[in-house]
Amino acid sequence: MLEIKNLHARIAEDDTEILRGLDLAVKPGEVAAIMGPNGSGKSTLAYILAGKQDYEITKGSIIYNGQNLLEMDTHERAAAGLFLAFQYPLEIPGVPTMTFLRTAINSQRKQRGEDELMTPDFLRFVKEKAAALKIDMAMLKRPLNVGFSGGEKKRAEILQMALLEPKLCVLDETDSGLDIDALKVVSEGVNALRSPDRSVIVITHYQRLLDYIVPDSVHVLSKGRIIKSGDKSLALELENKGYTDIIEDAA
Repeated sequence: MLEIKNLHARIAEDDTEILRGLDLAVKPGEVAAIMGPNGSGKSTLAYILAGKQDYEITKGSIIYNGQNLLEMDTHERAAAGLFLAFQYPLEIPGVPTMTFLRTAINSQRKQRGEDELMTPDFLRFVKEKAAALKIDMAMLKRPLNVGFSGGEKKRAEILQMALLEPKLCVLDETDSGLDIDALKVVSEGVNALRSPDRSVIVITHYQRLLDYIVPDSVHVLSKGRIIKSGDKSLALELENKGYTDIIEDAA
């Protein structure tokens, strides 16, 4: 599904190097957790996968489903089934949430050679997915994310993911700012999308999210590279001992 080899990347504006030889492979159907201290490059990795233009790739490769991801524009990556859930979803005044959702869904369907959803079918589709995530349809009548609580913003993003049915989901600290009830709802939405042909990268600081979205693999990112990988027990080790010992052992 995804293979990253020797990836080096820096901030284009000031040449600050963030990723320093990152290697990562994610299989179809795998849920891979990326953990690490602040400043280790976790969000940078997410943004680079999505195609954010603030970063310059200086070395390495990213192959996604046999395609060179680095040669694809942001919209081409989305059309190919890559989805990024942001740590802090933006408010977009003036853009109705339902209009945004319909445009996104029909753009994806067009790329897949499918007919666009007409209004009755679109509404049924959204209502079905929103109910599963305990989202009040009245919330979706507002402009995108405007006036949403932190939990509502994250639920709205998981709703987008459920509607678009991507092949690779990248969750950038989606547990940030969630209370326990919202965390459970969001996690249930992610777990409902798990399938043999869909992979998920979960970026998080804390074990608590991984109690609900149980990963197949856990990777520790420090100073721009993966320094240790393991199964879900590695996340428990980090929760109990912190990052210091693992970082020192890798030095």
